[in-house]
Amino acid sequence: MTTAPAMEPAVVARGSLAGRLIWLAATWSILALALTGLVLTTAFRDTANRRLEGLLQATDIEVAAVTSVQGDYVVTPPVQDARTLRAYSGKYWSVVESNAENGFEALTRSQSLFDYGLPPPTSGASMILAAPGEPYVYDAIGPDDQPLRIMAVARTLPNREAPVIFLSAIDRSEVDQDISNFALLTWTALAVLGVGLIAAVFIQVRVGLNPLYALGTAVADVRRGSLQRLSGTYPTEIAPLAEELNALLDHNQEVVERQRTHVGNLAHALKTPLAVMLAEADGSKGKLADTVRKQAALMRAQVEHHLQRARAAARAQLTYERTAVDEVLDELASLLERAFQSKSIEIDWRSPEGLAFRGERQDLQEILGNLLENACKWGHARIRVEAAPAGPGRLSLRVEDDGPGLPADQHQAVLKRGTRLDEEAPGTGLGLSIVDDLVKSYGGRLELGQSDLGGLRVDLELPATGG
Repeated sequence: MTTAPAMEPAVVARGSLAGRLIWLAATWSILALALTGLVLTTAFRDTANRRLEGLLQATDIEVAAVTSVQGDYVVTPPVQDARTLRAYSGKYWSVVESNAENGFEALTRSQSLFDYGLPPPTSGASMILAAPGEPYVYDAIGPDDQPLRIMAVARTLPNREAPVIFLSAIDRSEVDQDISNFALLTWTALAVLGVGLIAAVFIQVRVGLNPLYALGTAVADVRRGSLQRLSGTYPTEIAPLAEELNALLDHNQEVVERQRTHVGNLAHALKTPLAVMLAEADGSKGKLADTVRKQAALMRAQVEHHLQRARAAARAQLTYERTAVDEVLDELASLLERAFQSKSIEIDWRSPEGLAFRGERQDLQEILGNLLENACKWGHARIRVEAAPAGPGRLSLRVEDDGPGLPADQHQAVLKRGTRLDEEAPGTGLGLSIVDDLVKSYGGRLELGQSDLGGLRVDLELPATGG
């Protein structure tokens, strides 16, 4: 069977607008919070280190003030700081000079160092001696594997030619712990704040875009046939869009109504001359009259076929019509059972409540009427019709009879206009062709097969409305 070509979508979706807004806001928030965290932790670390250096500088000044040269010795009285008097207390000072290995050789030291010498920086004593009077700060490991912050200052003492280096050291374990605690607290707080900001952005975007979602739902309802126009109040930004969509719907309605009017006018213009020709032929006898009568009847059938097709094409543009399938089946079954009462035809139909065709009632009547009449004509006694949903926005219909059926190689032939496989049977051969055209005009499909009742099976798929 041939099917209508699939229509390509006019618009291709490229990601979610809400997703883009959330992603951009989340990215900016994360970057801003990360930068804030780096600035805060760096500032706290620098402040804590400056505080340590301030303590070291005070110790350095105090030691330098009381240090003197007595003979060949450098002498420093005990500094009045209890921590420098207790072994391995965490606060130390020492006066050293550079040795041949570019290291330190202690001249005097605080009691807190006991027998331990403060280590030089990795670059050696030369870096300190190169800038006399300038403090040189570095980190090292002290007694009991304590992390130390050390300040070294090179000075020249009276009565001594070689410069000496004053070292002040302090245990930085507590400061490092404070920095770690501050960093942990800061990053935890910023992480919680980041999650909260992203959640707030998500809620804000969803709430802010709710009118767009509502507009999309309303447009879908119009397309499914639940609504004829967009209604409700929309924000200023999208209200013009809703108005333009309503204007487009009105324009489409107007175009369809004009098409219907033109089709009606054409039907009237063609049917009248044909009626006159048939009347004249009926009043005459002879071969010419019979030929005119036969050809005029065929022309009338062809005109009806094309007019029906034009009407269906026009109506199919209006997607908000809704027709209950069970009502049409019930009406047609009652009518045809009476019409074929002489054959005791029984039409057994089933359709879920609420199943609706997205299209005009008379088109569904035309489709099912032709199929059921054809089934009653060729069936012996039993006709079966089943309707069911067939996925989102689709419904299926199956019409079966217990007649002689149709060979598979003739399925396509009967769908052609004017094809009659039995010339003795009444009709014009347009019934299934009209059905096929109507179904295609609604974007559906028709397929013929063999019924398990013994006769012909016709399967249809048509658009359905939701709710």
